[in-house]
Amino acid sequence: MPRFLTSPSRLFLAATILAWALPAAALDINAADAQMLADELTGVGEVRAEAIVEYREEYGEFESVGELTEVRGIGSATLEKNRDSLALGAAEE
Repeated sequence: MPRFLTSPSRLFLAATILAWALPAAALDINAADAQMLADELTGVGEVRAEAIVEYREEYGEFESVGELTEVRGIGSATLEKNRDSLALGAAEE
């Protein structure tokens, strides 16, 4: 058997394909800290991430992903860029 098809090579190839093909886990906006929000969300830096956390602390957990637009600096465009990667606990909107 050719060297490139040895068992460890096949395992690495399979793992690489699976990692690429499987969707990333959704980010729970009710549990994520500011650093995680800034790192994971497109168009959200440290200041907006802190605003998300502050909003959550003041008003309680988000009841819908769309409620993010109530946070100062988070508009519908930012929400739409991130909608597919956002979740509320175990249930996604």
